[in-house]
Amino acid sequence: MNKIILLGRLTKDPEIRYSQANNMMVSNFSLAVNRKYVKPGEERQADFINIVTYSKLAEFVQKYLKQGLQILVSGRLQNRSWDDSNGQKRYITEVIAEEIDFADSPKKTDDSNTNTTSNNNIPVYDDNNFVPEPDDLPF
Repeated sequence: MNKIILLGRLTKDPEIRYSQANNMMVSNFSLAVNRKYVKPGEERQADFINIVTYSKLAEFVQKYLKQGLQILVSGRLQNRSWDDSNGQKRYITEVIAEEIDFADSPKKTDDSNTNTTSNNNIPVYDDNNFVPEPDDLPF
């Protein structure tokens, strides 16, 4: 089984191109994924993972993803190689994304009394004012 799930932030806006073979939309971006453990006295380190999407998912990426956005990516790991312009063999490992979900919390408006996002009426919950209903508790 080849399955990978990553949570991280886009390091820059995605690059969009079209494949030469069948003119399919392809997006490429890098995801900064924090490592779980931090050594005492050191800053948290991150790995930078190359992500590739195709077709409809690439259209979604082009429309909605921007630098700094936190997302959840699931897909498969792939290795590929090619010969560069100097004839040297090059290798890359990348994730071929199959699903992408938003992981950022909605942004709050300047009016803290409304407690909604600026673009629609989705409620914004934070640790200070969220009280779960009894049916929402996991136990």
